[in-house]
This record gives sequence, C-alpha cells and structure tokens, in this order.
Amino acid sequence: MVLRRTVTVLAGLFVLFVLIAPGDLEKFSFEAFLRVPLEGLIGVMALVLLPDRLRRPVAVAGGVALGLFAVVKIMDIGFDMVLYRPFDLVLDWPLLVPAVDFVDVTFGRLASVLAVGLAVALVVGVVWLAALSVLRLSSAASARRPAAVRAVALVAVACVSLAVPGIPVYSDAAATSLVDHARRVQAGLHDQEVFAAEASVDAYRGHPGLLSSLQGKDVVFTFVESYGRSALDMPGVAAKLADGNARLEAAGYTAKSAYLTSPTAGGGSWMAQATLLSGLWIDNQQRYRNLVASDRLTLPRAFREASWRSVGVVPGITQAWPEGDFFHYDEIYAAQDLGYKGPRFGYATTPDQFTLEAFQRNVRSKQHGPVMAAIPLVSSHAPWSPTPGFVGWEELGDGSIYSTMPASNDPPESIFGRDPAAVRADYAHSVSYSLESVISYLETYGDENLVFVFLGDHQPAQVVTGEGASRDVPITVVARDPAVLQRVEGWGWDDGIRPGTSAPVSRMSDFRDQFLSAFSPPRP
Repeated sequence: MVLRRTVTVLAGLFVLFVLIAPGDLEKFSFEAFLRVPLEGLIGVMALVLLPDRLRRPVAVAGGVALGLFAVVKIMDIGFDMVLYRPFDLVLDWPLLVPAVDFVDVTFGRLASVLAVGLAVALVVGVVWLAALSVLRLSSAASARRPAAVRAVALVAVACVSLAVPGIPVYSDAAATSLVDHARRVQAGLHDQEVFAAEASVDAYRGHPGLLSSLQGKDVVFTFVESYGRSALDMPGVAAKLADGNARLEAAGYTAKSAYLTSPTAGGGSWMAQATLLSGLWIDNQQRYRNLVASDRLTLPRAFREASWRSVGVVPGITQAWPEGDFFHYDEIYAAQDLGYKGPRFGYATTPDQFTLEAFQRNVRSKQHGPVMAAIPLVSSHAPWSPTPGFVGWEELGDGSIYSTMPASNDPPESIFGRDPAAVRADYAHSVSYSLESVISYLETYGDENLVFVFLGDHQPAQVVTGEGASRDVPITVVARDPAVLQRVEGWGWDDGIRPGTSAPVSRMSDFRDQFLSAFSPPRP
C-alpha cells in the first residue's frame, strides 16, 4: 500500500513538473512551480468520467502525448540556451546534424555517438515514464471516482477564488506553449512561399558597372566567429579594440563601424554568412537550402562578374561542400588546402592568424589582378578554450610552432556546467585573439589597394550574453584610400573600429544592396 501511494505521488509530481515547468531555464524558480496546472485538472476529470473500457487506452495515448510535449520542452530549453529561441517543429530538425558534428569535431567520435545514444534513450525514457505516470494517476483516480471529482472541483474553485492580480495561482503554460508551437508550425509550413516572394526581388542582377568604384582594390570580407555586440563591453575586447584602433590609425587606415542584426544567435554561422553575401534573410535551414539551389546574385558572384578573382577561404569546411558552387568562387580553400600541420584548438581546425597568412601566401601574393575574398574565421568558436597564442608572422611556417604551446594539449572545455565567469573570460580571450589576427594582418600586409570588412556572424550563447541580449553584431570597414570611406560616408557609421552604443543598426540582409549601391553607378 505504501509503495503504491509513493508511486502515485511520484507520478503526480512528474506530470505536474512537465505541465508547469518553464520552457526557459532562466525562469526556473521555486515560485514558478507553486501553481495548479489547469490542463492537469481537465485531464483528470476527463479520465475519471470516461467509460472503463476507454480509460486505459486514452490514458496511454495521453501519456505518450505528454511525454512528447516534455521532449519538445527540453528542446525549447536547449534551443533557448544556445539560439535564444524555442525549438521550431517544422524548420529546426536539420540543425540537429550540425549539433552532432560539433560534438564530433570538438570532443571526438565516441562523445558524439554517446550523445546521440543518450538523446535517444532520453526521448524513449521520458515518453515511457509519462505514459506510465498518466496511466497510474488514471487508475488511482478512477478507483476513487467521487473523491477525485470533488477534489478537482474544490481545487478549481480555490484557483478562481484565491486568484489575485499579479500573483498567479493557476497555470495554463502547457496550453499556451502548444498554441505558440502551433503558430510556429503554421508559419514554418508557409515560410517557403514567403521566402520565394522575397527572393524574387533581386535589384542588382544585371546592373551595369557593378562595383566600378572599387576597381583595382582587393576586397576582403572576414567573419569573426561569435563576435557579437555583447563582446564590446568586455574589458579584454574593449582594450584590444582601443589598441587596434590606435595602431591602424598610425598605419594610415581609416575605419567606419556600425551594427548589423544577425538572423541567428549562438550558432548557425553559415546562415549569417549566407545572409550577408546574398542579401536575403536566412534564419533557418530550409531557407538556406532554397538559397543555395537558386541563382541569386551574391557578393562573390558580383565581384567575379566585375572581373575580380573571387576566393572563399573556409577553414571550417572539412568535408565536401557542394554549396560552395552557389557562391561562384573561382577558388575555394577549405581546411585541408591551407597547409596547416599544427594541432587543433577546440573546434577550430586552423588558428585565425594562420588562416590569414595562408590567404596572403596562396592568394594575394600570387594574384594577377584584384581579388575578392570571403574568410570565416573560427578560433572564437565555442567552446572558446583552448585558444592559440599569437606569434610573429614570419614564425608561422606550416603551423608546427603551435604544437609547442601548452594550450595545444588541453582538451576542449564544455561551456555548460562551468562557472559562467570563466566561460565569459575564455570567450573574451578568444575574440581578442581573433581581432588581434585581423588588426595585425592589416598592419603587416595592408596597402593602399586593400579594403577590409570584418564583422561578427552572430552573438555567442546566452551563458556569455545573459538573457535578453540583442542579435546585433559589430561590422567595420577599413581602408587606407580615403576615397573608399567617402563612399560610405552617407551610411552614418561611427568612426573607428568600435561602434558606439548609438551607432546605426540595420538588418544583415540589407548589407549586400547597401554595399553594391555605395560602390556602383546609380540604378536607372
């Protein structure tokens, strides 16, 4: 008897937890669980009033549904921690593959296999436990039907009579969550049509004289991984930007900076990069697939058609990359093409300084005519530890020098379960290293014919930014030729490589047309 009652109480607590637990880990508190779930009252009443022959199959079906709801809520919590938003039941399934790849690359194949196995076991276990819990509660309530009905009625009356504005007594969180997911499902099912309409407008396709004001210039677009607005107020990053600004001014450079709102946060770098280069808002994998299957005019293609040599330097690519054809690069330098013989540092295949040196060695020093390059840097990719040290450019060689660094033997550290202050410190250190690589490259290899654009792809995870952070990332245009900066004077951007708090903010998808407009003849 005691065991049965204990099992019943535990089943009730499990169901209660699933129904009222927030879908945002930041909102977990003792007070959040001091509520009565209205969905639970309705469910108990329905099961009690059902005929005996229907009660068991309905209880099992309801339990399975509750278990699946719990799994979705777990996904919501995970996506909110990393990507600042709930899980999308239509559009987000493809993102699970990059998540597994991240574990594989960062922590090894065994860790990725274990992660997948644990995820499957968790889903099966939660659904099974939910089905058993609802079945147990159904049996207990039906055995005491009159008492169960009176108890539900009493609790419902108490919820209504004790309700005080601002002090919630009951909860409809489960129903609200289901409605929100249903709306997202509806939007997701129609997103392909919406995207097709957006993509049908390509204002600069066939425009004569594209980029004529940049003729003879090498133009480089560099994405600094996870370099978000939140980084600017971190002491290490702020000091690096202040020092870098003074050094670049001393080297004869002028810079303008502002903010772009990224379509993603915490991850999904490829979507942010595709957004900037295509001028379309790419915030899910379905849009990305549709984009790379299209004939959209991208910035690399625009430069190529205007007689630039178009190059993609992509150290994060370690496998076949058929999407590269969409961007119309003349050449693609993936991780294996950079000549790096040193160790990995966390997720990063190649230290950023080496990536930029490989670009200089393989492309700019051998060019015959102007080059346009897109370079996503990866050293500031989570988990942000370990980070390589900066060395003299002449010492880089084939990267073997990195093997002598103590950090090269350190295993990657998870960003979850650690002291958030330590994670933020690691993040700031890695971003400072990436910025130093960019600044020093400009000092060492820059000239009058170099135009350098560097920006963040997205904000880091919420363990760094805290809850409620924007999706804004800094963007900077640097050049020695004053005529280049005069072309962007009308943008209203701030001077220097660090935008101020009130610097202009625009959508990342607007940048392609803004850039083409500034350096091309006016459209007819």
